[in-house]
Amino acid sequence: MTLHYDVLVVGAGHAGCEAATAAANMGARTLLVTMDMNKVAQMSCNPAVGGIAKGQIVREIDAMGGNMGIVTDATAIQFRMLNRSKGPAVWSPRSQCDRGKFIWKWRSVLDETPNLDIWQDQASEIIVEENDGKKTIAGIITIWGVEIKARAVIITAGTFLNGMMHVGRRMVAGGRIAEPAAENLTESITRHGIRSARMKTGTPVRIDKRSVDFGEMERQDGETDYYQFSFLDVRRPLEQLPCWVCYTNMDVHQVLRDSLSDSPLYNGQIKSIGPRYCPSIETKLVTFADRDKHLLFLEPEGTDTNEMYLNGFSSSLPIEAQIEALKKIPALRNVKVYRPGYAIEYDFFDPTQLTHSLESKIIDGLYFAGQVNGTTGYEEAAGQGIIAGINAALKAGGNGKNDSFILQRDEAYIGVLIDDLVTKGVDEPYRMFTSRAEYRILLRQDDADARLTEKSYNIGLADTKRIKWWKEKQAEIQRLEEFCSKFPIKPRAVNDSLSRIGSKSLEYGCKLCDLLARPEITLNSLLQFIPELKNIIDSIPNRKEEITEATEIRVKYKGYIERERQAAEKMRRLENIRIANRFDYPTLTVISTEARQKLQKIQPVTLAQASRIPGVSPSDINAMLVLLGR
Repeated sequence: MTLHYDVLVVGAGHAGCEAATAAANMGARTLLVTMDMNKVAQMSCNPAVGGIAKGQIVREIDAMGGNMGIVTDATAIQFRMLNRSKGPAVWSPRSQCDRGKFIWKWRSVLDETPNLDIWQDQASEIIVEENDGKKTIAGIITIWGVEIKARAVIITAGTFLNGMMHVGRRMVAGGRIAEPAAENLTESITRHGIRSARMKTGTPVRIDKRSVDFGEMERQDGETDYYQFSFLDVRRPLEQLPCWVCYTNMDVHQVLRDSLSDSPLYNGQIKSIGPRYCPSIETKLVTFADRDKHLLFLEPEGTDTNEMYLNGFSSSLPIEAQIEALKKIPALRNVKVYRPGYAIEYDFFDPTQLTHSLESKIIDGLYFAGQVNGTTGYEEAAGQGIIAGINAALKAGGNGKNDSFILQRDEAYIGVLIDDLVTKGVDEPYRMFTSRAEYRILLRQDDADARLTEKSYNIGLADTKRIKWWKEKQAEIQRLEEFCSKFPIKPRAVNDSLSRIGSKSLEYGCKLCDLLARPEITLNSLLQFIPELKNIIDSIPNRKEEITEATEIRVKYKGYIERERQAAEKMRRLENIRIANRFDYPTLTVISTEARQKLQKIQPVTLAQASRIPGVSPSDINAMLVLLGR
C-alpha cells in the first residue's frame, strides 16, 4: 500500500502537532503519523505549559497562528504570570493544565484542520533518493509495510528513538511509560551520514491526592486577572485549582543516599547527559550536598482525577526507595502512588547538521523538530515544530524560489532557540531562558503579535481573524500612545494627586508620557485625576486591559526599546553578509585552527552566525571581513 502527501510528519507530540497543523493550514496536503491517536500532544512530564522564557515561546507560536496557546487556555486549571516583580522584558506566563482534556482538545484541533489526515502506525525507515550525489527525502516505510511518499518529511519522534526506561537496576525499552520504543528509525537515518547521540531525561512519581495531608502543606493559588496565552479571545473555562508546596528533609535525604548505589545515574547504567536545569532528586543531593531541604510542588493533573504530580522529585531510584523517602515527608506519611518516577535514554541528532529552516544539510526535504534536536520541554519542541511545518509546506509548494521562513534573534525567542541549536549545537538537553536572548526587551511576551502576526499572515499561516484583531489592537495602541505623547500636564493640576500616590511633585509642565516614565506611575494610577485619559481608555472597544498595558510598556520603556533596536540593527548588518560557499576553511590560515575546524563543521550562512560559534573570535571575524573586502 502506498500513500501520497505533500508533507509527512512523524510523531504527534507537541512539535508534531504544531508542524502538522501549520503545514496543513498553509495548504499542504499533510499526513500525521502517530503510534496512538488517543495520546497526541501528551504531557509526558509536568502537566503545565509556559514558564520563564517558555511562556514567551508559546505566545510567539500563538501570534503566528499556532495552537498551543489556544489549547492551553481552553484546558488551564491554574494560571500565573511569573517574574511580575521584575521588568516586563522577563514577565513569563505559565499555566497548569488538565492533562486529559489537553490531549482531547488537541485531538479536536487536528480533526478539524483542513488538508490534514492522521495515520496510526510507526515509522521504521526513511526513503531517500540519490541523484548526482544529492540525497532527497521521498517518504517513509512503516512497521506494517505501508509506504508513504511525501515531498517533505518532518521527524518529531521525541524520546521514542531507541528509548530505554530505567527504575533502579531495571531497564525496559520504551518511549514513555507503557508505550513501545521506536526501533530501526535512527539507524535508517544515520546510515545516510547524519550523526546521532544519546540523551537522558526523567519524570517524577505520580501521587493519589486522597493519601495526602494537605494541612501539612502550603497552598498556592493562581491568578484570576485578564492574562492568558492566546492573543485571540479565549477564556479559561475550567475550574481553577490550587497547587501545594512542601519540602524534603534530612530523613528523606538519608533514605535516598542509602539507595544511590542502585541509581542508574551513579552505577554506570546511564551514560548519557540529563537536563542541567531540571535535575533528579538524587542529582540534587549529590550536587548540593550541604542543603538540608529541597522545594517540592504538588500539582493537580486535572479537574476530575485524583492523580497529582510531585514537581521537584524526578527520580530513577528503585521503587521501594522512592516510596520510603516520600513517607518521611509529613504531608505524605500515608502516601499512595500510581507509578514511580523513571529516567529515559533516547537518541537525538546533532542539530548543527541543520539549516535555520530546520532542514537537514545532508538530505534535502528532511526536517527535524523537538527533542530529536537535543532540546527539552514542550514549548521548545512546539516552537521548532511550527517553524519546521512552515518550511516543509514552503518546500512542498514547489514555487521554485526555494524560500525559507527564518526568525532572527531579535524577532523571537524561537529565533534564538533555533540559532543556538544550529550554530552552537548541544552537549546537554537545551532549555530556553530569558538570559539566552540578547534582545530581551524586544522579545516581550506582550508584543509577540506585533513582531510575528503580520509576518506569518504574509506567508499564509495566520488567518484573517487573527490579522484583523492585530490591526485593530495596533490602531488602539497607537491612538493611546499618541495621546500620551501630546497631552499636556500642568503642575498645579496634578501635584496634590502625585503627592497622594507617593510621587514627586512637578516643577514644570510636561507631557503625559514624561510622567508615565516614572517607575512608580502607571496609567491606572493616573486615571483618577486625569479624566481625559479615563475617557480615551473607556472608549477602547475590546481587551482594554491588554491594550492599556501594552501601551504603558511602550511608553515607559521607549528609550530602552530604541537602544536595543539600534543594537539589533548593527548586528543585522553582519546577518546580511552571506559567507556560505565563499571560503575554503581548511586553507584559511589567517584565522585560528579552532575557528577553521568549527567553521568547516557548521558551515555558517552569514558572518553574524559565524560570530556566534564557540571558538570563533572577533579577530577571526575581522580577518574574514578583510578577505571579503578583497
